[in-house]
Amino acid sequence: MFETLSPDRLSQAITHAIAPAFVLGAVAGFTSILSLRLTAIVTRIRELTAIPGEGHPSAFLKADLPRLKRRAQLTNRAIFFAVISGLIVATLLIVAFLCAYLGIEHVYGAGIMFMIALLYLVAALVTFAVEVRIALSEYDDHTPSQK
Repeated sequence: MFETLSPDRLSQAITHAIAPAFVLGAVAGFTSILSLRLTAIVTRIRELTAIPGEGHPSAFLKADLPRLKRRAQLTNRAIFFAVISGLIVATLLIVAFLCAYLGIEHVYGAGIMFMIALLYLVAALVTFAVEVRIALSEYDDHTPSQK
C-alpha cells in the first residue's frame, strides 16, 4: 500500500489536478463577485431602513425592502453553494495527491467528487441567475408613484 512515489505518478497527479485547479480559481472569483454584490444589497437595505417613516419624502422607497431582502437571501445561498463547491474541489485535490503518494487508484472517487462539485457550482449559478432576474425585473424607483 505504501509504495514509493515515482516521478511519473506525481506528474500524473499534477496533470489530473489541472481541471479542478481551474474550477477552484473560477469558484474563488465567482464567490468574490457574489460577496461584493451582497455587500451592495445589504448597504441599500441599511439605507432604506434608515429612512424615517410616513410623511418623509423618501418613505415610499421602503416598499423595495422585501425585494432587496429576497435578493440578499438568494445571493447568500449562491455564496453558500459556491463555497461548498470550492471545498469539494479542494478536498478532491488533496485526496488526489494523497492517493498518488500512497499508490491508491482514485479515478472513480475523483470523478464522483468532481461531478458533485460541479453540481454545487451549477446550483450557485442558477441561484445567482434568479437573483439577477429579480434585480432587473423591478428597478429601484426613486420617484413617488403617480396615482
